[in-house]
Amino acid sequence: MEAERTVPSGGWERVCRAQPDPCLLKERVLARLLETEDRFLPKSGSLASVQMEVQPHMRSRLAGWMLEVCEEELCEKEVFPLAMNYVDRFLALVPVEKCRLQLLGSACLLLASKLRQTLPLPLDTVCAYTAGSSRPQELRAMELLILNKLKWDIAAPTAQEFVEHLIGATGLPRAKEEVVRKHTETFIALCTIDYEFVSYPPSMIGAASLAAAVTGLHLGLHGLALTDHELNHRLALCIRCDPECLRACQEQVEIALQARIQKAHRDTRPQHSKAEELERSRTPTDIQDVSL
Repeated sequence: MEAERTVPSGGWERVCRAQPDPCLLKERVLARLLETEDRFLPKSGSLASVQMEVQPHMRSRLAGWMLEVCEEELCEKEVFPLAMNYVDRFLALVPVEKCRLQLLGSACLLLASKLRQTLPLPLDTVCAYTAGSSRPQELRAMELLILNKLKWDIAAPTAQEFVEHLIGATGLPRAKEEVVRKHTETFIALCTIDYEFVSYPPSMIGAASLAAAVTGLHLGLHGLALTDHELNHRLALCIRCDPECLRACQEQVEIALQARIQKAHRDTRPQHSKAEELERSRTPTDIQDVSL
């Protein structure tokens, strides 16, 4: 399968991509992902215990920048969450000066793109996104340092991988699956940026994001899909977790989305009266309102 993407010269280049392989969606593959995902999680609370300068809001700002780079370069959807996995695991091991945080993020993007893309991100392109603050030799040295600290164990499962295994459990007609995938990706990106979700395994983030997308798009109505309760239990069974834990994660995802939407409204709209703000706070979250 071929796709096209722009190049710095303004032209186009053809990118070869593999066709979807149904063998990779078999139950044994999902079981293997579930068995290995915990190995790639950063230790809980490690940012506060290891880092002297880097704060959660700095990490979230870095994640937002990395997402913008991935979107501009039309990266594969797994590149961003995988790169952030490297960032979080590295920050859990090595103290980093805040002035070198963007260098860390840039190197993690390069590594993730090399693992997940046919054509990895060009080194010079990533340097350009840092406005020249990171030089090619610095990025190469940081890549080697990251690989060394992570013991070259970089094939971490991402929430995106679990979505493809779980989407069949939603009971949605095929015509609705693509829009659900799109909005699920939005939720996953939101979770990846938000430091509150660092300790959640990717299977739970993928399942909670999928459930939140179906709920937010109101696809459980009119018999198009399972009820929210049934969907929650079916997804929880697939990822071998307590349905209440999954439901709690989904609620946190929806709260994060609501906070993002409210912030966007505050930044772009004039001040409202208290009565108007109260009325807006009672309005159910609509995923179609969010823009990352």
